[in-house]
Amino acid sequence: MTKKHFIIAALALAPGAVAAQGVETATLAQGVSDEVVWILNTLLFLIGGFLVFFMAAGFAMLEAGLVRSKNVAMQLTKNVGLFSLAAIAYWAIGYNLMYPLGEWAVDGWFSGLFPAAGVLEGVGVSLADADDPGYASTGSDFFFQLMFCAATASIVSGALAERIKLWPFLAFVVVLTGFIYPLQASWKWGGGWLDALGFQDFAGSTVVHSVGGWAALAGALVLGPRLGKYAGGRVNPMPGSNLALATLGMFILWLGWFGFNGGSQLAMGSAGDVADVSRIFANTNMAASAGAVAALVLTQAMYGKVDLTMVLNGALAGLVSITAEPLAPTLFGALWIGAVGGVIVVLAVPMLDRFKIDDVVGAIPVHLLAGIWGTLVVAVHTRAAILGPDGEETGEVASLGAQLATQAIGIAAVGAFVFAVSLVLWLVLKAVAGIRVSEEAEASGLDTAELGMEAYPEFARG
Repeated sequence: MTKKHFIIAALALAPGAVAAQGVETATLAQGVSDEVVWILNTLLFLIGGFLVFFMAAGFAMLEAGLVRSKNVAMQLTKNVGLFSLAAIAYWAIGYNLMYPLGEWAVDGWFSGLFPAAGVLEGVGVSLADADDPGYASTGSDFFFQLMFCAATASIVSGALAERIKLWPFLAFVVVLTGFIYPLQASWKWGGGWLDALGFQDFAGSTVVHSVGGWAALAGALVLGPRLGKYAGGRVNPMPGSNLALATLGMFILWLGWFGFNGGSQLAMGSAGDVADVSRIFANTNMAASAGAVAALVLTQAMYGKVDLTMVLNGALAGLVSITAEPLAPTLFGALWIGAVGGVIVVLAVPMLDRFKIDDVVGAIPVHLLAGIWGTLVVAVHTRAAILGPDGEETGEVASLGAQLATQAIGIAAVGAFVFAVSLVLWLVLKAVAGIRVSEEAEASGLDTAELGMEAYPEFARG
């Protein structure tokens, strides 16, 4: 920043000093305030984006800790691969499907195909030449949205661990991040039909988390459970290799969620916006805490002992639950929303086992079921404005019942689309390439069978 830019920014950010300088200086400050707002909004996207990026490490550590030691290297490989492929697929197709950068569109269902010129602005662009001079850098928006897309794929990875082949999984990731995720996201965040309907999803309990959950559920049904998981007519526990690592992963995800939810305010150019980001941070933290405590207390009550893995997933379920609306609730509202999320996890994990749906890390209860809960409960705190025949707001808001119905429609539409397309894709991959490793490979571990290496070679030989 040059000395001139520093002085201009200081004037714009010091309204008291500007007022003391008279009308001429105030006009100057007002003239440059658009640039300052643009810079601050861009910074919010970038800071929020790299916090969400750090969630990739959280998913990797959580999954590495919850799988058996013979499969840890495979989980880490999948997490690096899925994020990298998501970055390319979302650039190549997904971002322009989600947001209309080009000319081609069909009534809000599709937003466009293939990257238009302008995903990144020119080097050293001036505010006057920026793609959106009244808002933020296009590059920062692309970066921020990409992180959400990649997080969706990470959800699928953990659920299908310990028995899926690497390359068919990565092929699924390309379609998920290039087509499935961005298309349904365009219905809400791209200004499509769900947005016009009044569907509310602030940061993605449905648009991100339930999408990963639906894709994981379809994959788990096609893939089947791990060998021995439900042998002998009972559920056979398969403890993870490193609960310390899983706990670290949970805390990294908790940290990244402040960027996930806080960055979704999408603006930091006013005192009100910054106050709202602060409120979002506090509510996000409260929901996670309540989810963890609910799981801690409930597992003690149900099993006589606290289950750490349930507590970890309880915190994550609280985070997913508050993601659809982290701004409007009070801290007490965030507490009970997150606590219900924690209860959902504790009750849903054994329910899935009764149906012999093997979800290694608990991704379906955390991201799908808590995502549905969080999206529905939005109606308690937030109602969409009612539009008149001319499309203008009438000054009235939807009733609780009407908003609940709208939320349910959004959940059902996204769920039906994602589950159906994912199911077909998994079945095609199974028929064409096979998606499950052999029994011998599964028994020996995917690290040696698929990768020819071990995450903990000294321990294995010990």
